[in-house]
Amino acid sequence: MKIAVFPGSFDPITTGHVDLVKRALPLFDKIVVAVGVNTQKKYLFPLKIRLDWLEKVFADEPKVEVASFQNLTAHYCQKIGARYLLRGLRNSSDFDYEKTISQLNDIVGDGLETIFLISRPQYSHISSTIVREIIKGGGDASPFIPKMVDPKI
Repeated sequence: MKIAVFPGSFDPITTGHVDLVKRALPLFDKIVVAVGVNTQKKYLFPLKIRLDWLEKVFADEPKVEVASFQNLTAHYCQKIGARYLLRGLRNSSDFDYEKTISQLNDIVGDGLETIFLISRPQYSHISSTIVREIIKGGGDASPFIPKMVDPKI
C-alpha cells in the first residue's frame, strides 16, 4: 500500500492545501493529512478545531485520513508505514527550504521519499501565515480557505 503523509500545522487549512491533496490522490492508496504539534509554537487555532476542519474538508475523500503527531515527521511516517511525504512548492524559496528538509528526512526516515507538487498559479500566493494575518487584522479570508472553515476567533 502506497501511503503518503501531508504534514503541516494547517493553521488554518487553505484552498492551496486542499488542491494539493486532491491532485495527489491518484498517486497514492492513502494520504494522511497530519497536523504536526510543536509544543514550543503558538497557534492561532486550537488543535481540535484544526482537526475538525480537516475532517470536514476531506469527508468525501475515502483515501484521506486525518491525524496529528508530535516529534519528527520522519518518525511518524515510520510508525504508520508511510514511505512518502507530500509537499507543495509555491516558489523557489519553498524549493530551497523543502529540498534541505527532504534530504534530512531521507536520512532520518531511512529512505523516506518526498514528492513535490508545484502549486497551481491561482494558489501560489496563499500561505497559512498570510491567511492568519488577514484573520488577525479583521479581514475577509474566505477567498483563501475552504467554505467549511470558520475562522472567527
